[in-house]
Amino acid sequence: MLQSMTGFGNASLDSEFGNISLDIKSLNSKNLDLNYSLNPIFRNIEGDIRSILTNSLKRGKIDFKINFKISEKNFNSNLNHDVIKSYIKDLKKITPETLIDSSELLKIAITLPNSIETNRPDLNQNLLDTIKELVKNAVKELIDFRIQEGISMEKDLLSNLDLIKNKMIQIEQLIPDRMISIRKRLKKSLDNIKVEIDLNRFEQELIYYLEKFDINEEIVRLKNHLIYFKKTINESQIEKGKKLIFISQEIGREINTIGSKSNNLPIQQAVVEMKNELEKIKEQLLNIL
Repeated sequence: MLQSMTGFGNASLDSEFGNISLDIKSLNSKNLDLNYSLNPIFRNIEGDIRSILTNSLKRGKIDFKINFKISEKNFNSNLNHDVIKSYIKDLKKITPETLIDSSELLKIAITLPNSIETNRPDLNQNLLDTIKELVKNAVKELIDFRIQEGISMEKDLLSNLDLIKNKMIQIEQLIPDRMISIRKRLKKSLDNIKVEIDLNRFEQELIYYLEKFDINEEIVRLKNHLIYFKKTINESQIEKGKKLIFISQEIGREINTIGSKSNNLPIQQAVVEMKNELEKIKEQLLNIL
């Protein structure tokens, strides 16, 4: 089973301290790129949260955020009178007397740092443990999303792979006629020259020439790569994307060699269609875990 690197998950909880909601989303990336935004009140479990995300998600660009809306009964804020008075005093020094308006200076002062003191509640350990379970639930939802998208992508990949296989079979069926055509073309060219030739030497040179254009080895290797690709998809391990990318590169190498050696229009047309399907596969693999 394949997993996509794209996914989304969330979870929420209404506690005595207020509403806590978690959002996590994932996009494709070569490695694990973890970005998270935490309210300072959750710093005690930051390491635990990071460990859960790292161990569960493996790869991808991960954006994680905890939103905490404190209930009114737990939210206390007071004006810091001394700080505000100090700000107003300083503002008056740099403001022309004709422009001084106490109400306007007050509006400015209360927006400056430390003008308002906010008392946030201390979360108990039970709630912090519950939040860690929420993180696990959000991660599970994201992984389920990845799995569902992976199932769809697997169907597309196998369909592309079957089309490449069918074109390969078509090329195999063309090989005998292709070799006969090459023999005839060479013999006709020599006949047109109208010179006597040593038939034994001609056969030796012909064998050497045909070996250079033989694509049976490439067909055999291509078959093996296609089998290995499908086998890798069905493996139990979760991370397969990088391995499948490597196999797809080997498939591309054999297809390119077949195209360059074919010297045959129907085969070259089949090669173009194989390359088209392979490009679709490579594009999909960029988002496979």
